[in-house]
Amino acid sequence: MATIDLRTEIKEFLRSRRARITPERAGLPAYGGNRRVTGLRREEVALLAGVSVDYYVRMERGSLTGASDGVLDALASALQLDEAERDHLFHLARQSKAPSGPRGRRPAVRVRPALQQVLDAITDAPAWICDSRYDVLAMNHLAAALYSPVLADTRRPANTARFVYLDPEAAKTFFVDYDRIACDVAAKLRMEAGRNPHDEELITLVGELSTRSELFRQRWASQDVRLHRSGRKRLHHPVVGQLDLDVESMELPAEPGLLLTIYTAPAGTVTADGLALLASWAASQEKLTTGMQALS
Repeated sequence: MATIDLRTEIKEFLRSRRARITPERAGLPAYGGNRRVTGLRREEVALLAGVSVDYYVRMERGSLTGASDGVLDALASALQLDEAERDHLFHLARQSKAPSGPRGRRPAVRVRPALQQVLDAITDAPAWICDSRYDVLAMNHLAAALYSPVLADTRRPANTARFVYLDPEAAKTFFVDYDRIACDVAAKLRMEAGRNPHDEELITLVGELSTRSELFRQRWASQDVRLHRSGRKRLHHPVVGQLDLDVESMELPAEPGLLLTIYTAPAGTVTADGLALLASWAASQEKLTTGMQALS
């Protein structure tokens, strides 16, 4: 993938969302049993959105330039978009209105020392900071111990998306719910592509994953999008076994594009005991490394 073409993104996204909705689901009569399209026809979407057929056809051909927020809201309702899909539609529309320009390489992101101090102050829970491309930019000691399978690849910054799709055997062992994780990773990258279609690092990452992973190509083609949300994640660590963790992800207002993620477990649970064991193991590994450095 040499570039992310905005018109193609818009066209394929709208077509995929239209194809999944039956007339019955949309509250429309389905005349006859021989429909030539999967899902709604273009004229049916136009009717539901309150726009002309020609206008909707122009949008589905990849042109959202000039579409007002009201029209976009009506289109989102007609296609029954969820929150992430609606946000994605608006991202695509905003990019359509923005001046076109060449791909751009973002300046290298450096995590401020104060943020690393915040991570280091969190001693009982794995915590790290990543960007929207899944580059892991900073971690505390417990996060480094927890994500040791991901960090086994010496490439830096470590990237969770590469681990999931390019080291699938290790990823399937580490992520108990691997299929869901794989879907979410591709969907969140797709969301970022709508937000920043000219990001050179993102284009390179998507191109690498598309070239090397058939599963990623399938997931990318689904046009699904996801928001970063809090929830639960089940991991199988090679030292302490399975951990069922609560995940809190939050954007850093002073650092646009960066996410702080913290894994916790209720006190008295098997997972809390596992985190304590992980912390002990991490401390022993650090002492061993320090001792070996002193001997060298």
